[in-house]
Amino acid sequence: MTTLRNYLFSVMGIVVFFISLTTSYAQENNTPETDMLDVVTSVAPITNIVQNIGGEKINLIGLVPEGVNSHTFELVPSDAIKINKADLIIIDGLNLEADVEKTANNAIDKNPKIQLLKLGDNTIPEDQWIFDFSFPKEKGDPNPHLWLNVEYAMKFANLTRDKLIEMDPSNSEYYTENSKKYNNLLKQLDDGIKKSVMTIPAENRKLLTYHDSWAYFVPRYGMKVIGAIQPSDFGEPSAKDIANLIDQVRAEKVPAIFASEVFPTDIVDQIAKEGNITIVETLSDDDLPGNPGDNKYSYVGMMLENMKNMIIPLGGNIDALKTINPRNVSTA
Repeated sequence: MTTLRNYLFSVMGIVVFFISLTTSYAQENNTPETDMLDVVTSVAPITNIVQNIGGEKINLIGLVPEGVNSHTFELVPSDAIKINKADLIIIDGLNLEADVEKTANNAIDKNPKIQLLKLGDNTIPEDQWIFDFSFPKEKGDPNPHLWLNVEYAMKFANLTRDKLIEMDPSNSEYYTENSKKYNNLLKQLDDGIKKSVMTIPAENRKLLTYHDSWAYFVPRYGMKVIGAIQPSDFGEPSAKDIANLIDQVRAEKVPAIFASEVFPTDIVDQIAKEGNITIVETLSDDDLPGNPGDNKYSYVGMMLENMKNMIIPLGGNIDALKTINPRNVSTA
């Protein structure tokens, strides 16, 4: 009996040893059959685009809380730990997430297996960067809000797909299928925005915003940014800036001025009052509508909400967008 017991313990020891060896090998080689990729992202729209491609095959963490100024966001120690444990870090780039990028590069120096994907830098070349009031050329940093142009959001999705397939080829079919479904949804959104903008009277296709987020949106959809209130240091505009904007509002005869969810200010009220135009409380560039789990809590949901808040006050309609379901394709 003792001999049999010893024999069984020996067999169990060998089995445990081989399980341990296999697990260790899989972890060291990031075998996708046993380990999902740990992916860290920055702002909510990018996190959601990545979610639609990676779905249930990745562990996804977004770093920048919604409603926080992504331009001045600084990591806390727990964020740095997440970056150091990641397999892949996905950001917009174009110097938007400077603190995240610096920490990511430091992590890569220590562990070259970590990869960094900068979507914006891989979507447009430097000669297509846009500089404007909030992002002047002399400061060197271009306007980074590429994702508000849905064509660029499609490129973000495709870059994400290609990187996930490269790092996790065993799930390539899953990522490819999600990409097809998501691109179809984004194409509907892109076409719907074009049609909806065309319902705005031509003289009203102008944007005056608090934060200069829409530089890549307007050329895609036939609109024009006539001004932004917030200076490049993200502080309060000067009295001269305000006076110039009020004069511009009166000259352009725009029907609405658009505030921001991240930068509340009574200066918008002043310009609206003296320029005799309507205030639209918010256009969002990185704050998803609703709550996690809601159908509209997505990049597509954010853009649909933006178009409702933008197009209707300018005199158009959004009939072409009403049939679009903003639900994430990876959970559909």
